[in-house]
Amino acid sequence: MLKLPRFFSKTYENRNGVPYFKNFYNGKWQFPKNIAFQKIISPIDGSLIGMFPNIDEKTADEIIKSLSLQKDNAKNIPFIERAKAMEKAKELLEKYKEVMIKTIMINSGKSRQDAEGEVNSTISRLFLTLEEAYKLKGEFIPGDLAKENIGRFAIVKKEPVGLVLAISPFNYPLFISFTKVIPALLAGNVVISKPASANPIPVILMTRILESVGLFSNFFAMITGEGKIGSYMASNDLVNMVTFTGSTTVGKELSKILGIKKVHLELGGKALAIVLKDADLEKTANSILKGSLSNAGQRCDAISGVVAEKEIYDDLVKLLKKKIKDIEYGNPFDKDVIIGTMISEKAVQGVEDLVNDALKNGAKLEYGNKIKGCVFSPTLLSNVSPKMKIMNEEIFGPIIPVMKVDNYKEAITFANSLKYGLDMAVFTKDISKAFEISEK
Repeated sequence: MLKLPRFFSKTYENRNGVPYFKNFYNGKWQFPKNIAFQKIISPIDGSLIGMFPNIDEKTADEIIKSLSLQKDNAKNIPFIERAKAMEKAKELLEKYKEVMIKTIMINSGKSRQDAEGEVNSTISRLFLTLEEAYKLKGEFIPGDLAKENIGRFAIVKKEPVGLVLAISPFNYPLFISFTKVIPALLAGNVVISKPASANPIPVILMTRILESVGLFSNFFAMITGEGKIGSYMASNDLVNMVTFTGSTTVGKELSKILGIKKVHLELGGKALAIVLKDADLEKTANSILKGSLSNAGQRCDAISGVVAEKEIYDDLVKLLKKKIKDIEYGNPFDKDVIIGTMISEKAVQGVEDLVNDALKNGAKLEYGNKIKGCVFSPTLLSNVSPKMKIMNEEIFGPIIPVMKVDNYKEAITFANSLKYGLDMAVFTKDISKAFEISEK
Protein backbone atom coordinates (compact mmCIF):
# COMPACT_ATOMS: atom_id res chain seq x y z
CA MET A 1 0.00 0.00 0.00
CA LEU A 2 1.30 3.43 -0.97
CA LYS A 3 1.75 5.72 2.03
CA LEU A 4 2.82 9.30 1.47
CA PRO A 5 3.80 11.91 4.08
CA ARG A 6 1.79 15.11 4.48
CA PHE A 7 4.29 17.03 2.34
CA PHE A 8 2.85 15.31 -0.75
CA SER A 9 -0.83 15.72 0.20
CA LYS A 10 -1.30 18.52 -2.35
CA THR A 11 -0.68 16.09 -5.19
CA TYR A 12 -3.77 13.95 -4.70
CA GLU A 13 -7.27 13.66 -3.34
CA ASN A 14 -8.28 10.59 -1.34
CA ARG A 15 -11.47 8.98 -2.63
CA ASN A 16 -12.63 5.86 -0.79
CA GLY A 17 -9.06 5.07 0.19
CA VAL A 18 -7.68 5.51 -3.35
CA PRO A 19 -5.40 8.49 -4.15
CA TYR A 20 -6.58 10.39 -7.22
CA PHE A 21 -3.48 12.20 -8.39
CA LYS A 22 -3.64 15.72 -9.80
CA ASN A 23 -1.71 17.38 -12.59
CA PHE A 24 0.46 20.44 -12.03
CA TYR A 25 0.14 23.45 -14.33
CA ASN A 26 -0.40 27.21 -14.15
CA GLY A 27 1.42 27.11 -10.82
CA LYS A 28 -1.00 24.83 -8.98
CA TRP A 29 -2.13 21.25 -8.45
CA GLN A 30 -5.47 20.62 -10.08
CA PHE A 31 -7.76 18.17 -11.82
CA PRO A 32 -8.40 19.03 -15.46
CA LYS A 33 -12.10 19.67 -16.10
CA ASN A 34 -14.37 16.87 -17.33
CA ILE A 35 -11.50 14.42 -17.52
CA ALA A 36 -11.41 10.64 -17.41
CA PHE A 37 -9.14 8.83 -14.97
CA GLN A 38 -6.87 5.87 -15.56
CA LYS A 39 -5.79 3.21 -13.07
CA ILE A 40 -2.26 2.93 -11.70
CA ILE A 41 -1.58 -0.74 -11.02
CA SER A 42 1.32 -2.15 -9.01
CA PRO A 43 3.06 -4.89 -11.00
CA ILE A 44 3.93 -6.61 -7.72
CA ASP A 45 0.45 -7.92 -7.02
CA GLY A 46 -1.89 -6.24 -9.49
CA SER A 47 -3.35 -3.98 -6.80
CA LEU A 48 -4.80 -0.54 -7.50
CA ILE A 49 -2.46 2.07 -6.03
CA GLY A 50 -3.92 5.22 -7.55
CA MET A 51 -5.69 6.97 -10.40
CA PHE A 52 -4.39 9.68 -12.72
CA PRO A 53 -6.08 12.14 -15.09
CA ASN A 54 -6.01 11.09 -18.74
CA ILE A 55 -5.58 14.58 -20.12
CA ASP A 56 -7.34 15.51 -23.37
CA GLU A 57 -6.08 17.47 -26.36
CA LYS A 58 -7.99 20.66 -25.55
CA THR A 59 -6.52 20.86 -22.04
CA ALA A 60 -3.05 20.04 -23.37
CA ASP A 61 -3.29 22.91 -25.86
CA GLU A 62 -4.37 25.30 -23.12
CA ILE A 63 -1.44 24.28 -20.90
CA ILE A 64 1.05 24.67 -23.76
CA LYS A 65 -0.33 28.11 -24.65
CA SER A 66 -0.25 29.30 -21.05
CA LEU A 67 3.26 27.99 -20.41
CA SER A 68 4.65 29.44 -23.64
CA LEU A 69 3.71 32.92 -22.38
CA GLN A 70 6.20 32.41 -19.54
CA LYS A 71 9.26 31.90 -21.76
CA ASP A 72 10.61 35.44 -21.42
CA ASN A 73 10.00 35.47 -17.68
CA ALA A 74 11.85 32.18 -17.28
CA LYS A 75 14.95 33.20 -19.19
CA ASN A 76 15.17 36.52 -17.31
CA ILE A 77 15.56 34.79 -13.95
CA PRO A 78 19.26 35.14 -13.01
CA PHE A 79 21.08 31.84 -13.25
CA ILE A 80 22.28 32.01 -9.65
CA GLU A 81 18.64 32.00 -8.47
CA ARG A 82 17.85 28.98 -10.62
CA ALA A 83 20.90 27.19 -9.25
CA LYS A 84 20.04 27.93 -5.61
CA ALA A 85 16.48 26.72 -6.15
CA MET A 86 17.75 23.48 -7.66
CA GLU A 87 20.08 22.99 -4.69
CA LYS A 88 17.03 23.20 -2.42
CA ALA A 89 15.30 20.59 -4.61
CA LYS A 90 18.30 18.31 -4.20
CA GLU A 91 18.13 18.69 -0.41
CA LEU A 92 14.41 17.84 -0.42
CA LEU A 93 14.96 14.79 -2.61
CA GLU A 94 17.57 13.61 -0.11
CA LYS A 95 15.11 14.25 2.73
CA TYR A 96 12.36 12.20 1.06
CA LYS A 97 14.72 9.62 -0.40
CA GLU A 98 13.09 6.69 1.41
CA VAL A 99 9.62 7.74 0.22
CA MET A 100 10.89 7.85 -3.35
CA ILE A 101 12.56 4.45 -3.06
CA LYS A 102 9.41 2.75 -1.77
CA THR A 103 7.23 4.53 -4.32
CA ILE A 104 9.41 3.32 -7.18
CA MET A 105 9.33 -0.20 -5.76
CA ILE A 106 5.53 -0.22 -5.48
CA ASN A 107 4.80 1.56 -8.77
CA SER A 108 7.52 -0.09 -10.87
CA GLY A 109 8.16 -3.44 -9.16
CA LYS A 110 11.86 -2.69 -8.82
CA SER A 111 14.01 -4.35 -6.22
CA ARG A 112 15.16 -2.25 -3.29
CA GLN A 113 18.66 -2.26 -4.76
CA ASP A 114 17.52 -0.97 -8.17
CA ALA A 115 15.10 1.61 -6.73
CA GLU A 116 17.71 3.00 -4.35
CA GLY A 117 20.21 3.15 -7.18
CA GLU A 118 17.78 5.18 -9.27
CA VAL A 119 17.13 7.72 -6.50
CA ASN A 120 20.84 8.03 -5.73
CA SER A 121 21.57 8.56 -9.43
CA THR A 122 18.96 11.32 -9.59
CA ILE A 123 20.47 13.07 -6.57
CA SER A 124 23.91 12.73 -8.14
CA ARG A 125 22.63 14.05 -11.47
CA LEU A 126 21.16 17.08 -9.74
CA PHE A 127 24.57 17.87 -8.30
CA LEU A 128 26.47 17.16 -11.52
CA THR A 129 24.04 19.15 -13.66
CA LEU A 130 24.48 22.12 -11.37
CA GLU A 131 28.24 21.79 -11.75
CA GLU A 132 27.93 21.60 -15.53
CA ALA A 133 25.46 24.50 -15.74
CA TYR A 134 28.01 26.85 -14.21
CA LYS A 135 30.15 26.20 -17.31
CA LEU A 136 27.50 27.47 -19.76
CA LYS A 137 29.23 30.21 -21.68
CA GLY A 138 29.01 31.92 -25.04
CA GLU A 139 31.79 32.33 -27.58
CA PHE A 140 34.07 35.04 -28.88
CA ILE A 141 34.89 34.52 -32.56
CA PRO A 142 37.72 36.61 -34.07
CA GLY A 143 37.01 38.01 -37.51
CA ASP A 144 40.48 37.42 -38.94
CA LEU A 145 39.58 33.78 -39.59
CA ALA A 146 38.42 35.17 -42.95
CA LYS A 147 40.23 37.93 -44.90
CA GLU A 148 37.13 40.05 -45.48
CA ASN A 149 36.40 40.09 -41.72
CA ILE A 150 39.78 41.32 -40.45
CA GLY A 151 39.18 43.89 -37.73
CA ARG A 152 35.78 42.44 -36.87
CA PHE A 153 34.59 39.94 -34.27
CA ALA A 154 31.42 38.10 -33.29
CA ILE A 155 29.98 37.34 -29.88
CA VAL A 156 27.75 34.29 -29.54
CA LYS A 157 25.34 34.34 -26.62
CA LYS A 158 23.52 31.12 -25.75
CA GLU A 159 19.79 31.51 -25.28
CA PRO A 160 17.19 29.10 -23.84
CA VAL A 161 15.39 27.01 -26.45
CA GLY A 162 11.97 28.01 -25.13
CA LEU A 163 9.28 25.44 -24.36
CA VAL A 164 10.67 21.94 -23.88
CA LEU A 165 8.43 18.86 -23.87
CA ALA A 166 10.02 15.99 -21.91
CA ILE A 167 8.46 12.56 -22.55
CA SER A 168 9.89 9.83 -20.35
CA PRO A 169 9.65 6.02 -20.18
CA PHE A 170 8.64 3.58 -17.45
CA ASN A 171 11.97 1.90 -16.79
CA TYR A 172 13.61 4.79 -14.90
CA PRO A 173 10.63 7.04 -14.16
CA LEU A 174 12.40 9.39 -11.75
CA PHE A 175 15.92 9.42 -13.17
CA ILE A 176 15.20 9.79 -16.89
CA SER A 177 12.37 12.28 -16.37
CA PHE A 178 14.52 14.63 -14.37
CA THR A 179 17.68 14.25 -16.43
CA LYS A 180 15.50 15.97 -18.99
CA VAL A 181 13.68 18.46 -16.76
CA ILE A 182 16.54 19.66 -14.54
CA PRO A 183 18.98 20.81 -17.26
CA ALA A 184 16.15 22.44 -19.23
CA LEU A 185 14.98 24.47 -16.23
CA LEU A 186 18.51 25.42 -15.23
CA ALA A 187 19.13 26.72 -18.74
CA GLY A 188 16.13 29.06 -18.44
CA ASN A 189 13.51 27.12 -20.39
CA VAL A 190 9.90 26.37 -19.56
CA VAL A 191 9.18 22.65 -19.40
CA ILE A 192 6.31 20.19 -19.64
CA SER A 193 6.96 16.74 -18.20
CA LYS A 194 4.91 13.82 -19.51
CA PRO A 195 5.70 10.63 -17.51
CA ALA A 196 4.89 7.08 -18.59
CA SER A 197 1.30 6.09 -17.86
CA ALA A 198 2.43 2.83 -16.21
CA ASN A 199 4.22 4.52 -13.30
CA PRO A 200 3.72 8.29 -13.05
CA ILE A 201 3.80 8.55 -9.25
CA PRO A 202 7.59 9.11 -8.83
CA VAL A 203 7.38 12.00 -11.31
CA ILE A 204 4.36 13.44 -9.51
CA LEU A 205 6.27 13.40 -6.21
CA MET A 206 9.36 14.98 -7.74
CA THR A 207 7.15 17.67 -9.27
CA ARG A 208 5.92 18.48 -5.77
CA ILE A 209 9.54 18.90 -4.68
CA LEU A 210 10.25 21.29 -7.56
CA GLU A 211 7.05 23.21 -6.84
CA SER A 212 7.94 23.59 -3.18
CA VAL A 213 11.15 25.51 -3.91
CA GLY A 214 8.97 28.22 -5.44
CA LEU A 215 10.98 29.51 -8.36
CA PHE A 216 9.87 27.03 -11.01
CA SER A 217 6.12 26.90 -10.30
CA ASN A 218 5.11 29.09 -13.27
CA PHE A 219 7.74 27.65 -15.60
CA PHE A 220 7.03 23.96 -15.19
CA ALA A 221 4.05 21.68 -15.84
CA MET A 222 3.50 17.97 -15.25
CA ILE A 223 0.65 16.29 -17.06
CA THR A 224 -0.44 12.65 -17.24
CA GLY A 225 -2.13 10.67 -19.96
CA GLU A 226 -1.77 7.93 -22.52
CA GLY A 227 1.19 7.88 -24.89
CA LYS A 228 -0.73 9.43 -27.77
CA ILE A 229 -1.14 12.72 -25.89
CA GLY A 230 2.64 13.08 -25.89
CA SER A 231 2.75 12.80 -29.68
CA TYR A 232 -0.11 15.29 -29.95
CA MET A 233 1.67 17.86 -27.78
CA ALA A 234 4.93 17.33 -29.65
CA SER A 235 3.26 18.51 -32.86
CA ASN A 236 2.14 21.82 -31.33
CA ASP A 237 3.96 24.76 -32.95
CA LEU A 238 4.46 26.44 -29.57
CA VAL A 239 6.66 23.54 -28.43
CA ASN A 240 10.26 24.42 -29.33
CA MET A 241 12.00 21.17 -28.43
CA VAL A 242 11.03 17.57 -27.70
CA THR A 243 13.16 15.17 -25.69
CA PHE A 244 11.89 11.59 -25.80
CA THR A 245 13.18 8.32 -24.38
CA GLY A 246 11.32 5.18 -25.35
CA SER A 247 10.69 2.70 -28.12
CA THR A 248 12.20 3.01 -31.56
CA THR A 249 8.73 2.74 -33.10
CA VAL A 250 7.43 5.80 -31.25
CA GLY A 251 10.71 7.64 -31.87
CA LYS A 252 10.33 7.15 -35.63
CA GLU A 253 6.75 8.43 -35.49
CA LEU A 254 7.86 11.51 -33.56
CA SER A 255 10.67 12.25 -36.00
CA LYS A 256 8.13 12.29 -38.85
CA ILE A 257 5.80 14.81 -37.22
CA LEU A 258 8.36 17.14 -35.63
CA GLY A 259 9.75 18.69 -38.81
CA ILE A 260 12.43 21.30 -38.12
CA LYS A 261 11.78 21.33 -34.37
CA LYS A 262 14.74 20.57 -32.12
CA VAL A 263 14.56 16.96 -30.97
CA HIS A 264 16.49 14.57 -28.75
CA LEU A 265 15.64 10.87 -29.10
CA GLU A 266 17.01 7.99 -27.04
CA LEU A 267 15.54 4.80 -28.45
CA GLY A 268 16.15 1.04 -28.47
CA GLY A 269 19.35 -0.88 -27.98
CA LYS A 270 20.84 -4.33 -28.35
CA ALA A 271 23.95 -4.53 -26.20
CA LEU A 272 26.10 -7.58 -26.82
CA ALA A 273 28.78 -8.95 -24.51
CA ILE A 274 31.60 -10.29 -26.68
CA VAL A 275 33.65 -12.82 -24.69
CA LEU A 276 37.10 -13.81 -25.95
CA LYS A 277 38.82 -17.09 -25.11
CA ASP A 278 41.36 -15.41 -22.80
CA ALA A 279 38.73 -13.68 -20.63
CA ASP A 280 38.57 -14.13 -16.86
CA LEU A 281 35.36 -16.15 -16.84
CA GLU A 282 34.55 -15.56 -13.17
CA LYS A 283 34.61 -11.77 -13.57
CA THR A 284 32.93 -12.03 -16.96
CA ALA A 285 30.02 -14.11 -15.65
CA ASN A 286 29.44 -11.73 -12.73
CA SER A 287 29.42 -8.73 -15.05
CA ILE A 288 27.08 -10.39 -17.55
CA LEU A 289 24.59 -11.32 -14.83
CA LYS A 290 24.56 -7.79 -13.45
CA GLY A 291 24.46 -6.17 -16.88
CA SER A 292 21.66 -8.42 -18.11
CA LEU A 293 19.41 -8.73 -15.10
CA SER A 294 19.41 -5.47 -13.13
CA ASN A 295 16.03 -3.72 -13.32
CA ALA A 296 14.74 -7.08 -14.65
CA GLY A 297 16.58 -6.38 -17.91
CA GLN A 298 14.32 -3.40 -18.65
CA ARG A 299 17.12 -1.13 -19.85
CA CYS A 300 18.05 -0.02 -23.34
CA ASP A 301 21.70 -0.58 -22.41
CA ALA A 302 21.19 -3.99 -20.77
CA ILE A 303 23.36 -6.84 -22.02
CA SER A 304 20.77 -8.68 -24.11
CA GLY A 305 22.98 -11.15 -25.91
CA VAL A 306 26.28 -12.92 -25.21
CA VAL A 307 28.64 -13.92 -28.03
CA ALA A 308 31.45 -16.22 -26.85
CA GLU A 309 34.39 -17.80 -28.66
CA LYS A 310 34.04 -21.57 -28.99
CA GLU A 311 37.02 -22.43 -26.77
CA ILE A 312 35.32 -21.06 -23.63
CA TYR A 313 31.68 -21.23 -24.65
CA ASP A 314 30.73 -24.37 -22.68
CA ASP A 315 32.60 -23.26 -19.56
CA LEU A 316 30.94 -19.84 -19.66
CA VAL A 317 27.46 -21.34 -20.01
CA LYS A 318 28.10 -23.70 -17.08
CA LEU A 319 29.33 -20.85 -14.90
CA LEU A 320 26.38 -18.60 -15.79
CA LYS A 321 23.99 -21.46 -15.04
CA LYS A 322 25.58 -22.07 -11.66
CA LYS A 323 25.46 -18.40 -10.68
CA ILE A 324 22.01 -17.53 -12.04
CA LYS A 325 20.43 -20.16 -9.79
CA ASP A 326 21.51 -18.16 -6.74
CA ILE A 327 19.75 -14.96 -7.81
CA GLU A 328 16.63 -14.24 -5.75
CA TYR A 329 13.70 -12.82 -7.71
CA GLY A 330 10.05 -11.95 -7.15
CA ASN A 331 8.33 -9.52 -4.77
CA PRO A 332 10.82 -6.66 -4.28
CA PHE A 333 9.73 -6.25 -0.66
CA ASP A 334 10.80 -9.81 0.16
CA LYS A 335 14.18 -9.99 1.84
CA ASP A 336 17.13 -10.86 -0.43
CA VAL A 337 15.21 -10.29 -3.69
CA ILE A 338 17.42 -8.43 -6.16
CA ILE A 339 15.39 -8.94 -9.35
CA GLY A 340 11.89 -7.52 -9.03
CA THR A 341 8.96 -7.65 -11.41
CA MET A 342 8.57 -6.46 -14.97
CA ILE A 343 6.36 -3.44 -15.48
CA SER A 344 3.25 -5.25 -16.77
CA GLU A 345 1.86 -8.56 -17.96
CA LYS A 346 1.88 -7.17 -21.50
CA ALA A 347 5.64 -6.61 -21.21
CA VAL A 348 6.04 -10.15 -19.86
CA GLN A 349 4.14 -11.51 -22.86
CA GLY A 350 6.48 -9.74 -25.28
CA VAL A 351 9.55 -11.28 -23.65
CA GLU A 352 7.89 -14.70 -23.42
CA ASP A 353 7.23 -14.60 -27.17
CA LEU A 354 10.94 -14.01 -27.86
CA VAL A 355 11.97 -16.89 -25.58
CA ASN A 356 9.41 -19.27 -27.11
CA ASP A 357 10.55 -18.35 -30.62
CA ALA A 358 14.14 -19.15 -29.65
CA LEU A 359 13.20 -22.49 -28.07
CA LYS A 360 11.11 -23.43 -31.10
CA ASN A 361 14.09 -22.73 -33.36
CA GLY A 362 16.62 -24.84 -31.45
CA ALA A 363 17.76 -22.84 -28.42
CA LYS A 364 18.28 -24.80 -25.20
CA LEU A 365 16.73 -23.69 -21.91
CA GLU A 366 19.48 -23.86 -19.30
CA TYR A 367 17.53 -22.20 -16.50
CA GLY A 368 14.41 -20.15 -15.78
CA ASN A 369 11.50 -19.30 -18.07
CA LYS A 370 9.09 -19.30 -15.12
CA ILE A 371 6.33 -16.72 -15.12
CA LYS A 372 3.89 -15.62 -12.43
CA GLY A 373 1.99 -12.41 -13.02
CA CYS A 374 4.61 -9.74 -13.78
CA VAL A 375 7.45 -11.86 -12.40
CA PHE A 376 9.70 -13.37 -15.07
CA SER A 377 12.46 -15.49 -13.60
CA PRO A 378 16.05 -14.82 -14.69
CA THR A 379 16.47 -17.03 -17.75
CA LEU A 380 19.53 -18.49 -19.48
CA LEU A 381 19.44 -19.82 -23.05
CA SER A 382 22.25 -21.59 -24.89
CA ASN A 383 22.63 -22.94 -28.45
CA VAL A 384 21.32 -19.63 -29.74
CA SER A 385 21.79 -18.83 -33.43
CA PRO A 386 22.35 -15.49 -35.23
CA LYS A 387 18.99 -15.59 -37.03
CA MET A 388 16.83 -15.95 -33.93
CA LYS A 389 14.71 -12.94 -33.02
CA ILE A 390 16.07 -12.94 -29.50
CA MET A 391 19.58 -12.20 -30.81
CA ASN A 392 18.40 -9.40 -33.08
CA GLU A 393 15.67 -7.59 -31.18
CA GLU A 394 15.66 -5.63 -27.96
CA ILE A 395 14.53 -8.03 -25.21
CA PHE A 396 13.75 -5.65 -22.32
CA GLY A 397 13.50 -8.55 -19.90
CA PRO A 398 15.74 -10.73 -17.64
CA ILE A 399 16.96 -13.06 -20.39
CA ILE A 400 20.54 -14.08 -21.23
CA PRO A 401 20.88 -15.75 -24.66
CA VAL A 402 24.39 -17.13 -25.31
CA MET A 403 25.70 -17.73 -28.84
CA LYS A 404 28.90 -19.51 -29.93
CA VAL A 405 31.26 -18.11 -32.58
CA ASP A 406 34.47 -19.54 -34.04
CA ASN A 407 36.47 -16.38 -33.40
CA TYR A 408 36.16 -12.75 -32.40
CA LYS A 409 36.09 -11.59 -36.03
CA GLU A 410 32.86 -13.52 -36.48
CA ALA A 411 31.55 -11.76 -33.36
CA ILE A 412 32.39 -8.38 -34.91
CA THR A 413 30.57 -9.30 -38.12
CA PHE A 414 27.45 -10.31 -36.19
CA ALA A 415 27.55 -7.22 -33.96
CA ASN A 416 27.71 -4.96 -37.00
CA SER A 417 24.75 -6.74 -38.61
CA LEU A 418 22.40 -5.54 -35.85
CA LYS A 419 20.15 -2.52 -36.41
CA TYR A 420 20.98 -1.13 -32.97
CA GLY A 421 24.18 0.53 -31.80
CA LEU A 422 23.76 1.94 -28.31
CA ASP A 423 26.59 0.16 -26.51
CA MET A 424 28.42 -3.16 -26.24
CA ALA A 425 30.97 -4.87 -23.98
CA VAL A 426 34.17 -6.80 -24.67
CA PHE A 427 35.72 -9.25 -22.18
CA THR A 428 39.39 -10.03 -22.79
CA LYS A 429 42.82 -9.69 -21.20
CA ASP A 430 44.29 -8.51 -24.52
CA ILE A 431 44.00 -4.73 -24.60
CA SER A 432 44.97 -4.64 -28.29
CA LYS A 433 42.07 -6.87 -29.24
CA ALA A 434 39.76 -4.86 -27.01
CA PHE A 435 40.63 -1.69 -28.92
CA GLU A 436 40.47 -3.49 -32.26
CA ILE A 437 36.96 -4.78 -31.56
CA SER A 438 35.89 -1.36 -30.28
CA GLU A 439 37.14 0.30 -33.44
CA LYS A 440 35.50 -2.19 -35.76
